[in-house]
Amino acid sequence: MQAPRFKAGLIASLALLGLASFSVYQGTPPRDQVVLGVMLQGLTVAHYQPEKLDDQFSQRVFDTYLKRVDVNKQLLRAPEVAQLRQYQTQIDDQLKAGTHEFLDVTSQLLSKRTVEIQALYRELLAKPFDFSVQENWETNPEKAVYAANAADQREQWRKLLKYQTLAQLSELMDAEAAKKDKPLAATKASAATSTTTALPRTDVELEAEARKRVLKYYNDAFADQLKSDADDRLAAFANAIANTYDPHTEYFAPLVRDNFDITMSGRLEGTGAQLQQDAGLLKVTDIVAGSASFRQGELKVGDIILRVAQGAAEPVNVEGMRFDKAVKLIRGPKGTEVRLTVRKPDGAIIIIPIIRDVVVIEETYAQSAVIKRDGRNYGYIHLPSFYADFGGKGGRSSATDIKAELAKLQRENVAGVILDLRYNGGGSLQDAVAMGGLFVPTGPMVQVKTGRGKAQPLADKDPQVQYGGPLVVLVNKYSASASEILAAAMQDYRRGIVMGSTTYGKGTVQQVFDLDNAVSPEAKALTPLGSLKLTVQKFYRVNGGSTQFKGVVPDITLPDALTSFAKGEQETDYPLQWDEIASAAYQPTNTLPAVEKLRTASAARVAASPGFRLITEASDRATERRKQTSLSLNLATYRATQQQARVINKQQTAAQNALPTLDIAQLQADASTASSSDSTAAKRLARFLKPLRKDAALAEAVAVIGDGL
Repeated sequence: MQAPRFKAGLIASLALLGLASFSVYQGTPPRDQVVLGVMLQGLTVAHYQPEKLDDQFSQRVFDTYLKRVDVNKQLLRAPEVAQLRQYQTQIDDQLKAGTHEFLDVTSQLLSKRTVEIQALYRELLAKPFDFSVQENWETNPEKAVYAANAADQREQWRKLLKYQTLAQLSELMDAEAAKKDKPLAATKASAATSTTTALPRTDVELEAEARKRVLKYYNDAFADQLKSDADDRLAAFANAIANTYDPHTEYFAPLVRDNFDITMSGRLEGTGAQLQQDAGLLKVTDIVAGSASFRQGELKVGDIILRVAQGAAEPVNVEGMRFDKAVKLIRGPKGTEVRLTVRKPDGAIIIIPIIRDVVVIEETYAQSAVIKRDGRNYGYIHLPSFYADFGGKGGRSSATDIKAELAKLQRENVAGVILDLRYNGGGSLQDAVAMGGLFVPTGPMVQVKTGRGKAQPLADKDPQVQYGGPLVVLVNKYSASASEILAAAMQDYRRGIVMGSTTYGKGTVQQVFDLDNAVSPEAKALTPLGSLKLTVQKFYRVNGGSTQFKGVVPDITLPDALTSFAKGEQETDYPLQWDEIASAAYQPTNTLPAVEKLRTASAARVAASPGFRLITEASDRATERRKQTSLSLNLATYRATQQQARVINKQQTAAQNALPTLDIAQLQADASTASSSDSTAAKRLARFLKPLRKDAALAEAVAVIGDGL
């Protein structure tokens, strides 16, 4: 959970609030000293688990920073890394002294090597590659090693450039083949439709074009890198320091803070795809509900964005590009087109055109539907986040909205309710607590604890139960924070069945603090200094266990296509570990039937389900694809692999379309209040319902309720 989504009362006791008047320096010291000094002061005073600035801390910063600045071990050589290792236990001493020799020496080495590599890739791309040779390229950075000398580094770059040219060449060959026998529009009223017989480009010409594209990408990327200034390098170093405390503690440079605020505001102008850079690759981590990507429907969580084109313009390769620049390419004004070349988890490469738009805010709120099966009605609620009126401007509350949706569902005489928290990354803790109180009379829903304080239970005090019938909570690997709090509470109270896959495992809260508020008046001339987002609290279930690291294990586990590539808190660097505290005083409702009986019946259905079989097959293919990190640089082999992936992709799509369809529709209460002329609302409803009709997990949740939940 992030502090902008929390009410101020949760953090009122933080020592960080007293930091605003703390003067670290007198006079006007260098900006880098101020940024690092104030940031470290904030981390020491307010982080949930402050670290000692010692040799162990220094080693973590060294490893993290080196991995960040040379992701694929392609810039620095082994002797240079050995030279830098003299600093691996000195960084803490340098920071205490207000210096950063390690950063300075590393930056000098990288700048020198960048210029040399720029000349090297240009030389290598000046000549054709021989794609008939049987050789491979290792794509996993974890398996890469630093080159021992210039000759080794040249060979590493030759294979890398050959692989990237091969991928471009294969796409160009596909595009060329698609042009053959393409109908042409008539040029005269009496002319008949004809087909084109334009002379196709030769393989030699296509190979040259492929190298030209790769050259342009590297020219752009290296030009971007060479434009990095001292502030950019300082920001990267500061963030590496912050990330050694835990993966959610970060330094935000002023521009990055602006982007963060845009994300937190919920108003996006662009594609609506949330991204992160993972080992130099731009990965889709979430699709904002109601966004252009959500409506277009082809871009999915786990996709890797390889290239970005503005409409019909030449695509720009974003592999390895600075994250902020790549995101800037994807964002754009409403109504403009961006074409994303993406690699699917199973290896298929496709182009996805998206017309940028502003997120329709109504689609970010809770929505309900009714599912009809075997003469009974079942309620469905989708909650994309635990939103709240943080600014006190009359905004909506997710708990209030869920209460209203439950009331409408009860008027539909539903036999049970399914609360969908899949892809819900969290939000307002108070709303999670209040929402839990809609399903149980009273009692604590979660316990919160600062690093130095006692655990405090947060309880719902309203004795009214809005809904007391059968309840299923759907979760997946991207259900985090507040979603885990609510799912765990329903599990601990034995109030509902949690179904899906184990959740993310983020049981912490962060506060964003403006560093400008922590400097003396003399240093104000150096602002803006950026911001620090740091972990200040930890959450615990009412049974005393933590959602941190381990997540919430569902009562009934379902196959999930995300399994092969979704990362949780356990896969991050330096996560806070799981622990437990004393249980809070709470009374389980004991309204559930025997969970084992429900689990056994569900397992039998899943084993016989064509829908879950498709999900399992897709997950297995993606798992195998992830294992195949050594890829062939032979053109025939590469194209055969791509063709096979496309065929399988088409087969899966056809099989998915042939699955049974859930009978799901709008609530009568919503239909009666909707305007027959409101085409926007009608389209929004259609977009909401369409993916649910083929949702295997949702169908299984209905079946579990039908088993007698």
